[in-house]
Amino acid sequence: MYEYKRVTILCGHYGSGKTNIAVNMAYDLAKSGKKVNIADLDIVNPYFRTKDSEKELKSAGINLICSDYAGSNLDIPALPQDIYSITDDISRYAVLDIGGDDRGAYVLGRLAPKILEENNYDMLFVFNKYRPLTPDAVSAKEVMDEIETAAGIKFTGIVNNSNIGQETKPQDIINTYKHVEKLSSITGIPVVLTTAVYDLAKQMDNVFPLTLQSKII
Repeated sequence: MYEYKRVTILCGHYGSGKTNIAVNMAYDLAKSGKKVNIADLDIVNPYFRTKDSEKELKSAGINLICSDYAGSNLDIPALPQDIYSITDDISRYAVLDIGGDDRGAYVLGRLAPKILEENNYDMLFVFNKYRPLTPDAVSAKEVMDEIETAAGIKFTGIVNNSNIGQETKPQDIINTYKHVEKLSSITGIPVVLTTAVYDLAKQMDNVFPLTLQSKII
């Protein structure tokens, strides 16, 4: 099983699946009895997705931190008012869903000094081989480098979230593993999770021992 740090940061290119993983991680932490914040820190409104699960998150006791404009028709780059509670209140675990490129990662730079000082975090790169801008390890590394520079924090792990939506079959995920292993090799960063919807995950228990099994979304 994946061992959570107090702060888990999820970064990756647009469409990589960061938000689905963030929401499921927050549920996972809450089910274990932890007090949890989930923060959608993408400052460009059209890309907000965590807001869509606000009612479900609240019913599970999870606190959502996002822009006041999330889910509205206003395209206004804005930071959540309570953004600094992520680092100031260390009694709560935090899962951060960061914007999909270096521009989105700049907001993380606001929190980076305190996150680094506490040193109880993971920053995970969400890799989806089936997205057009990360079709291979070299392309994915370029995205990782851009995000690290913008955020001021180094990645500590890689999540293989390669999928083609509802059309995904077990072999589609298995076929991507050589690519994520190469990404791990050229970056020196370990693969910590392979993610899949629950039914697919159950079919791959003997293939990937580290699998986040999504039952929520």
